[in-house]
Amino acid sequence: MFTGIIEEIGLVEGIKKTGEAFVLSINAKKVLEGVQLGDSISVNGVCLTVTSFSNSRFTVDVMPETVKATSLKDLNKGSRVNLERAMAAGGRFGGHFVSGHVDGTGIIKSKQPFENAVYYEIEAPKEVLKFIVLKGSIAVDGTSLTVFGVAEDTFTISLIPHTLSETVLGFKGKGDIVNLECDMIGKYVGHFLTSRSNQNNLQKKSSITAQFLEENGFK
Repeated sequence: MFTGIIEEIGLVEGIKKTGEAFVLSINAKKVLEGVQLGDSISVNGVCLTVTSFSNSRFTVDVMPETVKATSLKDLNKGSRVNLERAMAAGGRFGGHFVSGHVDGTGIIKSKQPFENAVYYEIEAPKEVLKFIVLKGSIAVDGTSLTVFGVAEDTFTISLIPHTLSETVLGFKGKGDIVNLECDMIGKYVGHFLTSRSNQNNLQKKSSITAQFLEENGFK
């Protein structure tokens, strides 16, 4: 479990491809404090497992499904990445519930400064947009942000100077791809309501009644 509050920007030092999967080697400092093998670290919003580490870097395996579903496949040596350790039980909860399981990717359509903030308009798939609500929370490349606008195929977020300087979003612009994770609570509520609706529709469509059963020998 993560909060979407980025701890530092890491630097990709190496990418070792093995078929459709690959191993990332990332230079970091803060997220390595107290790290253990098997710990979870969010890399651009993707929950990955530490497979080795030293004082200045760590490695993670990226499996084929993750390669297909996220923007990690676009990383190169020297790429900057958002890093966050899994939330400590006694830590502050400054963002929102983030699982590190990306729902889809979006494309930055525009980046516009406005006074002390910068507005990003991001195009997203319909299956992601249905869970995005005005003033709700969303994780963009693992960064916990508030939605300031929702259109037919895009949504808008606003970044303050601190977020621009402390996350990789400050280095991204029009055309760049970002990982998106919708609010976890909203997804569960949406799934529950859809399931209940489908159940009710099935019951309404059924032509089997007590009278039908009795007329056909079931008494």
